[in-house]
Amino acid sequence: MLITLNRERKSSFTALGGLRACIALFTLLSFHCVFASAHLPTDSTASETKTEQSTSAIKDSFSKGSFIKDKTPEKAASSTQMTNAAILLYHHVSTQTPSSTSVTPDTFTSHMEYIANNHTVLPLTDIVNAIVEGKPLPKDAVAITFDDGYANILENAHPILKKLGFSYTVFINPNEIGVAPQQLTWEEVKRMQDEGVIFANHTLDHLHMLNYEFTDENWLERVFENVEAAEKKIDSELGVSLKYLAYPFGEYNLALAAKLEENGYVGFGQHSGAVGETSNLLALPRFPAAGPYANLKTLKTKLNSLAMPVVHTTHAEPRVRSNTLSDTITLTVDEEDVSLNQVNCFYSGKNIKTHVDGEKVSFAIESTLPVGRSRVNCTAPSKSMAGRFYWYSMPFFLADDNGRYPD
Repeated sequence: MLITLNRERKSSFTALGGLRACIALFTLLSFHCVFASAHLPTDSTASETKTEQSTSAIKDSFSKGSFIKDKTPEKAASSTQMTNAAILLYHHVSTQTPSSTSVTPDTFTSHMEYIANNHTVLPLTDIVNAIVEGKPLPKDAVAITFDDGYANILENAHPILKKLGFSYTVFINPNEIGVAPQQLTWEEVKRMQDEGVIFANHTLDHLHMLNYEFTDENWLERVFENVEAAEKKIDSELGVSLKYLAYPFGEYNLALAAKLEENGYVGFGQHSGAVGETSNLLALPRFPAAGPYANLKTLKTKLNSLAMPVVHTTHAEPRVRSNTLSDTITLTVDEEDVSLNQVNCFYSGKNIKTHVDGEKVSFAIESTLPVGRSRVNCTAPSKSMAGRFYWYSMPFFLADDNGRYPD
């Protein structure tokens, strides 16, 4: 899914962005391989009408292109002037935690040392503001994020990040802080904030936000109340409200994204890809860098990736209702600097057949979708920047027969 911003939407974010930038500055001064099948991770119509009404405008805007930027770039992407960055996603930094979401302290150190020698680490707030305002970033810009607020972030990651002077962001569940096992305490969170760490919203309690979407008529209100309560708790404890939400498990749909937009939030997913001017501020991609994605060799390619300028997709809704996708999916790409004739798309570790027609890339998924989370990744080389690849990821979320999603 990609919802690009029209000028009115960018203006509204810019107005909020100034305040967020001041808050972030105050805070800081006080101190996948190419394939994807993410942690593979019935249907009733009780709330279907309300959900369809909430998303119809977004779907119409996709088909009509009204979310597309008014003007495409007149020049090929410059290697020195571009709005582009890679955002990394970690959970645990430990040898004692689940391998699928963990990176060892030694591996994490090797990641950070490579980044220190080859990239420019920026606060996440700087990258979001650059996207909103269309301002250039360093060509090697990177942001570092963690989900879930585990204590091992402070114990094993914070010392190396502090030593290197790297800003980073932790998305926390306020109801879990100081309560759940292995979590940071509020005292630790405040101490980290004093040393420049940014904290943001991951819902109160890490719920599956799409659970019971079609059987609970108050589903959207219920989950958004959770988001707002978490934001208020973070503001109460830390004095900061960025309105950044990292979706737990990366799960979202168009109705939830529209609710975030209506209330001035920026959303972050768990599908891969770089971020840039055409990125969807309601579901910014992040590269998982732990578990099977911790290999530094493949991570280097991701750190140097470029946000594929997809300006339209025929498959806007990431939440699917069936385990089969019968329709061909077509992406429209601003292909001035993208070698679309060399595009490769992958699903579940396998290359899928693509058809390129001018600025359009089409593919079909013949495999049965698993319950939980899966995605297609597409990459294509840059024409002007040797060795760098444009990257686009399309996630799919499928509930089980009871309307629930697995961890």
